[in-house]
Amino acid sequence: MVLAELGGSISRAIQQMSNATIIDEKALNECLNEITRALLQSDVQFKLVRDMQANIKKIVNLDDLAAGHNKRRIIQQAIFNELCKMLDPGKPSFIPKKGKTSVVMFVGLQGSGKTTTCTKYAYYHQKKGWKPALVCADTFRAGAFDQLKQNATKAKIPFYGSYMESDPVKIAEEGVERFKKENCDLIIVDTSGRHKQEAALFEEMRQVAEATKPDLVIFVMDSSIGQAAFDQAQAFKQSVAVGAVIVTKMDGHAKGGGALSAVAATKSPVIFIGTGEHMDEFEVFDVKPFVSRLLGMGDLSGFMDKIQEVVPMDQQPELLQMLSEGTFTLRIMYEQFQNLLKMGPIGQVFSMLPGFSSELMPKGREKESQAKIKRYMTMMDSMTNEELDSTNPKLMNESRMMRIARGSGRPLRDVIEMLDEYKRLAKVWSKMKGLKIPKKGEMSALSRNMNAQHMSKVLPPQMLKQIGGMGGLQSLMKQMGGGKDMKDMMGMLGGGGDN
Repeated sequence: MVLAELGGSISRAIQQMSNATIIDEKALNECLNEITRALLQSDVQFKLVRDMQANIKKIVNLDDLAAGHNKRRIIQQAIFNELCKMLDPGKPSFIPKKGKTSVVMFVGLQGSGKTTTCTKYAYYHQKKGWKPALVCADTFRAGAFDQLKQNATKAKIPFYGSYMESDPVKIAEEGVERFKKENCDLIIVDTSGRHKQEAALFEEMRQVAEATKPDLVIFVMDSSIGQAAFDQAQAFKQSVAVGAVIVTKMDGHAKGGGALSAVAATKSPVIFIGTGEHMDEFEVFDVKPFVSRLLGMGDLSGFMDKIQEVVPMDQQPELLQMLSEGTFTLRIMYEQFQNLLKMGPIGQVFSMLPGFSSELMPKGREKESQAKIKRYMTMMDSMTNEELDSTNPKLMNESRMMRIARGSGRPLRDVIEMLDEYKRLAKVWSKMKGLKIPKKGEMSALSRNMNAQHMSKVLPPQMLKQIGGMGGLQSLMKQMGGGKDMKDMMGMLGGGGDN
């Protein structure tokens, strides 16, 4: 993902400043200039970048900071807060409620990925327990209904459209009525796009909105336009009541940062970002966890949500127990690869772990890594139970490796590469050794009185060190919104709490 380059540049600038013997005005300026360069390359508006730099300098007055202050942490916190401010529109979006019918209308220019995004949005909510349905009111583009029909069928989502009817208003009205009768609680209406912001497009949008009375209008926008997103989002807002924005194609353009900051400047909340063509390459956009991941600080609550989605409740304590023991066998690697593939794009998953992204996932090579994981699993299918459950690396001699290579139809070098990967992951897994799992009865008291002191007792020492010790943990908890997400995480660590 191209945004990873922006995050990498900012993280490196902060790291270089941290490594300086003395953090003085010169070190701070070098760090801020590097961050400014990275943001401008990502097409963030010059004024926003200049204001951010000025605000950080105001907050971090090195002369006023007493000798005992941790300057590195204060600067890092100021950078984090200013980036959040830049991306935060300051107003929440409408959230559909399960069981209560909500109509959501999608608008945007042609080629922004609107039809695909409609299905991704429906699929995301379907996985969370909603009963979504899709209505194709795009009668302008040839093949729009076929595309929506194909996507919806693949995702097993009911859909409505017509090859004969040319009036989008009539189709939208009929589709919404039909799905209301079928008790669908999330009805998504896809509208026509155009190549330019034509008056006819806006008029049609207004008519469809009038007929369907949507609870939320989502504007879908291609990230490649960068800071020009400001004018586009404003134009749509003036015609229909745009309540939220989804920014697509964040995986392929260096201007993603510019697009996100420009949309925030229009005071429209970005609710999702599209990070690829596949159904699951679609992320909830939440400013604080997003910036946290951008800076390599992880998003632990997001990671725990992912685990909750794919690992059955009864297996969660078992997984966490294995983490705490630091034991890592090839069978555990196989099972975790299975879970990872269920979680969605693995680059996205690893970016949620503090400091783990660069260690486990080469940037921009997620698809290649996904294919490699599937190859490794094929080779592990040719292993015996003894080989899968052994913790002794010497067990895997040449004759065993030759047998595995023949059985899986892979060359010997692939088997050696897979075993090297196992050793590397075993080293990472061992970092989690010492994860203290609270007993069920202790859980509610612990989550009620959640603070950094409690959290530090649960996290493994190496992860605590990675975050930046007790001070870093306190900052992280503040950033995660007063500890609510941390409480959710604690519920996960206890295997689902003690309800």
